[in-house]
Amino acid sequence: MYSVFGLSHDASLLLYALISIIGLILLIAKVKMNPFVALIVGAVFMGLIAGMPLKSIVTAYQEGVASVLGFIAIVLGLGTMLGKLMAESGGAEQIAKTMVRVFGEKNVHWAMMVVAVICGIPVFIQVGIVLLFPLVFVIAKHTGTSLIKIGISLVAGLAVVHSLIPPHPAAMLAVGIFNANIGKTIFLALIVALPSAAIAGPIYGSWISKRIKLETSSELMEQFTETKERELPGFGITLFTIMLPVILMLLATIVDLILPEANVFRQVIDFIGSPIIALLIALLFSLYSFGYARNFDSKQLLKFTNDCLGPVASIILLIGAGGGFNKILTASGVGDAIAGFAQHAHLSPLVLAFVIAGLIRAAVGSATVAMTTAAGIVAPIAVTMPGVSPELLVLATGAGSIILSHVNDSGFWIVKEYMNLSVPQTLKTWTVMETILGFSAFGIVMILSIFI
Repeated sequence: MYSVFGLSHDASLLLYALISIIGLILLIAKVKMNPFVALIVGAVFMGLIAGMPLKSIVTAYQEGVASVLGFIAIVLGLGTMLGKLMAESGGAEQIAKTMVRVFGEKNVHWAMMVVAVICGIPVFIQVGIVLLFPLVFVIAKHTGTSLIKIGISLVAGLAVVHSLIPPHPAAMLAVGIFNANIGKTIFLALIVALPSAAIAGPIYGSWISKRIKLETSSELMEQFTETKERELPGFGITLFTIMLPVILMLLATIVDLILPEANVFRQVIDFIGSPIIALLIALLFSLYSFGYARNFDSKQLLKFTNDCLGPVASIILLIGAGGGFNKILTASGVGDAIAGFAQHAHLSPLVLAFVIAGLIRAAVGSATVAMTTAAGIVAPIAVTMPGVSPELLVLATGAGSIILSHVNDSGFWIVKEYMNLSVPQTLKTWTVMETILGFSAFGIVMILSIFI
């Protein structure tokens, strides 16, 4: 570890992380370096100046890529195939027309936020984006509404559920660490989540969409919005097909709360309700509901499922590279350095939980790491300060874990590629939305703390 300007070990680490992140943004935005290459360069640079052993830099980077892609690559592949079949069958068009008819063209972005909150409860945010973004493309094209306006509303709903509402893993872990009541946590989380998502999603999305113009649509949008003259599948079967993985994951969540871990029925439901298996089952069902039932033959279905994977390849590489960069930041000790600084600050446990989680999120890019690390640090401090609601501590930590998502977060790159944004545009949309979401949630938590 090399210290500079007489700074301590931890302070030097934070300075290096800041330099690496700024350098990465400049490489992509100003030098116009391919983001995949820039992420590798930034990660190696961070590892070198942080004084990591050369072999450890390579190992940590590979582990970071593998840990992200082991899950995301499969989910993206299966989800993209499902979305492609929904588009080719006319299912996406059917849902779009129905939503526009029910909510009106002016309110479709509010409708997408509500859909995202409901669908986001049992699924990871990445799964939710893959499942629901084809609908965003179709609704944007069908109504002439800005893709940013609808897309930001969608991801706001998914993001707030991901970080605040159990049974998401980080929220569940925080409930355990703070010894909070899960029922109260879910109730209060819904009170916090809905207005926060409304401010950061439909309201901010409507404002920023007028200031950012997308010049061209992405390859993904093109393949999900091809329109043909055809008889559309029914709304019911279409909705059931796309909601099937959500239903299976929700079923697994409910069974986990009711039955003991050793129960055979629970183990079976957990298996089919895991994100990858649930998506696989939905995809296989869609081969019938969106395929054979719509008079497509096997050759056509094979062509659809092959053709849709091309545009996903670059997204997968970017997400993997971002995971490697994230791992280098974690392995170099940046997260621990932030935790150490924050622990010595004399703040309210609620403020401390929010600040620590926010700083770790900004530094290492993972909401889950930020939330679990911050909860572990704050819990012993909170015990010495009676009168603080453990449920609100969970939510304050979750709010902090949302803010300042940028180039070291895989979610940043997924949204960038799906919406065909530049890095500066993604910072103005996704990053600002996440930060508004986190601060809005924390503000509501502090208001609730007056009464609870």
